[in-house]
Amino acid sequence: MDNRFEEEAGRVSEFEQWYLEYELNVNRPGILGDIASLMGMLHISIVTINGVDHQRRGMLLQTKQPDQIPRLAAILKTMTTIDVIKLRKPKLRDRIAIRHGRYIDHSSGEIKTFRFVREDLGILVDFMAELCKQDGHLLIGVRGMPRVGKTESIVAASVSANKKWLFLSSTLIKQTVRTSLFDDERTGDYVYIIDALVSQRHFDERHWQILREVMRLPATKIVEHPDAFVKSSEYTWDDFDYIIELRNSTEEIIVTEPPRAHGANDWFNFE
Repeated sequence: MDNRFEEEAGRVSEFEQWYLEYELNVNRPGILGDIASLMGMLHISIVTINGVDHQRRGMLLQTKQPDQIPRLAAILKTMTTIDVIKLRKPKLRDRIAIRHGRYIDHSSGEIKTFRFVREDLGILVDFMAELCKQDGHLLIGVRGMPRVGKTESIVAASVSANKKWLFLSSTLIKQTVRTSLFDDERTGDYVYIIDALVSQRHFDERHWQILREVMRLPATKIVEHPDAFVKSSEYTWDDFDYIIELRNSTEEIIVTEPPRAHGANDWFNFE
């Protein structure tokens, strides 16, 4: 077969995915059937569908004919029973919303910050797992009070992403402060976990040399208490790709400084 035709056949066989979200103006039976029939005529398949808000539905679509997407958008705009909110290539937040039926709380003023409460640990683990699957350097900060579930969520996300995890500093089982790495611990298969409060307390230059080395590796690094990491190192908030905040409730205030009075050690003996 001519190479030109082989290339054309390869392009045609590839599916493109799109995310559609619409709001119901009239919640009557049959609207979903009408939309599904329209997509069938345009050779667009529905991969997943779920409610993502009280009156909103989200759909993950796929098609071999992306030129049909503008036609779909034009027809949907003529329907008075729905308002199209989004029709775009799916983002990570869209995929998570489809799986779990609601959107992650995302600050519009702080574009890198995503907020969760403890009852949403399943969504948080799914979100972090998708981030950990990405190739190359990625720096994630996780803010939250003691015993809210930060470390267990990070480890669970690593497992879900099929990555090994490595504590460079931690208090999970016993206090850990790494001052060296084995050769096989420098691969991209690892998620490197840093408890910045523990690292902050240890001024061993060998430990900080290891942290700097890891920061240069093309791998995922997750820092608990990123406030302390920024305060005690040369790294800044601009170096973080994502900031995740985890609370016991939406009203909880995250204290960024450890207690200095009686019981100060309790800050470090958690998770």
